[in-house]
Amino acid sequence: MSVLEYLANGLVFSSIIVLASIGLSLVYSIADFANFAHGDTMTVGAYSALVTFGFVGGLGARFLGLPLGFFLALAVGIAVAALVAVITEKVIYEPLEVDSIGMLITSIGVAFVYRALIQFQFGSDFTEFGIQVLRPIEALIPFGIRMTLHDVAIIGSAAILVAGLHTLLQYTDLGRKMRATADNPSLARVSGIRVDRITLWTWVIGAGLAGAGGVFLGLYNQISPRMGFNILLVVFAAVILGGIGSVYGAMLGGFLIGMINQLTPILTDIGIPIGIEYANGIAFVIMVAVLLVRPNGIAGGTGAGT
Repeated sequence: MSVLEYLANGLVFSSIIVLASIGLSLVYSIADFANFAHGDTMTVGAYSALVTFGFVGGLGARFLGLPLGFFLALAVGIAVAALVAVITEKVIYEPLEVDSIGMLITSIGVAFVYRALIQFQFGSDFTEFGIQVLRPIEALIPFGIRMTLHDVAIIGSAAILVAGLHTLLQYTDLGRKMRATADNPSLARVSGIRVDRITLWTWVIGAGLAGAGGVFLGLYNQISPRMGFNILLVVFAAVILGGIGSVYGAMLGGFLIGMINQLTPILTDIGIPIGIEYANGIAFVIMVAVLLVRPNGIAGGTGAGT
C-alpha cells in the first residue's frame, strides 16, 4: 500500500474516532465521570441501524453508493443510542450518590449489560449491513489511493455532524448553556440555567454521536457485540491526548489517534516489525505518555466549548 492509501484509510478511521471521542468528552465535561459504557453505546447504535436497515434497506435512490434507506437507518441508530443513554442516566446514574470512581465502576457494569443483551438477541457472530461492496474510485487509483464512495460517505457525514455540533456550541442558546455548565455547574445553576435539562441534552448529543460512530464503524468493518468495547481504548486515548473534557481537543485527539492507528503498518514497511495488530497497543502507550507528561492533554480540558 502507498503512503497516500494509508493516509486515506486514516482519514476514514479518524472520522469514526472523532465522533466517538466527542461524545465521550461531552459526557465527561457535564457528568464528571469516564463513561466506560460509551463504546457499547456505539454498538447499540450499530445494531439499531442494522435492524432498521433490514426493513428499509432498499428504500430510495442511491447517494454515494448507499441507498437512502441506510441514512434513515443511521438516523434511527443515533436516536436509539441517545434514548438508551438517557434512560440509563435517569434510571441508574442520576439516583446514585457516589463519587466519580463509583460512577466509573457502575458504567463498566452498564457496559456489560448492554453487551449481554445485544449478544442474547443477535448472537456473538460478526454480521454486516449487506450493502454491495464497491470498487475503488477510478480517479484516485492512479495516485495509489483505493477509496470507495462508502468511505467518502463516512468522512462527509462525520464532517457534517461535527460542523453541526460546532454551530450548536458556538451560536445557539443551548450551546452557550452547555459550555457554561461544563465550566462551572454551580455558577450556571445560580445564574438560572436549568442544569438538569442541560445535562440531559448533553447525554442525548454525546450518545447520539456515539451511535453515529457505531453505524459508520459497522459500515467500515463489521458489526459484532464487542465492536464498541474493542475500540474503547482507542477512543479514551484520543480523548486524553486532546484533553479530557474538551470537545475541540477530542476532535483533534480523535483525528491524530485515528491517523496513527492506520499508519502503523508503515513501520513494517520501513523494517520495524510492528504491524496493524499492535495499533491499539500504540494508542495505549500514547495515552500513558500523555498522562505522564501532559495530563491535561493538548487542549487542556477546559470545557465543552473550548
